[in-house]
Amino acid sequence: TAKTALDLINIVPNPYYAYSGYEQTAGDRKVKITNIPEKCTISIYTLNGTLIRRFKVDQSGVPNLSYGIPLTSQDWDLLNTARIPISSGMYIIDVEVPNVGEKTLKWFGVMRPLDISAY
Repeated sequence: TAKTALDLINIVPNPYYAYSGYEQTAGDRKVKITNIPEKCTISIYTLNGTLIRRFKVDQSGVPNLSYGIPLTSQDWDLLNTARIPISSGMYIIDVEVPNVGEKTLKWFGVMRPLDISAY
């Protein structure tokens, strides 16, 4: 059952065209990796294999306050580890679940130019 649940993991929106319904302000950039298990490691790479960002998710015992169940998504602010915005292009997302397996996703994003007059 756990291995078939890996097929449900996804990233939305995909493709990302400079806007997502998850963004709340003009300077906000956000996508979600959905249907993830309570414990996993999410690694985001460029096509040439450079690690961009890694999330270690451990939500066991951390309930969602409104429903009392763990959250099943991870937000990505489209920044790399150094907190610098990523460039437009294709990315590989690897979700590794301990003792179960891994799921590899392809994601394409077109970033909007930074509007410094919005700050």
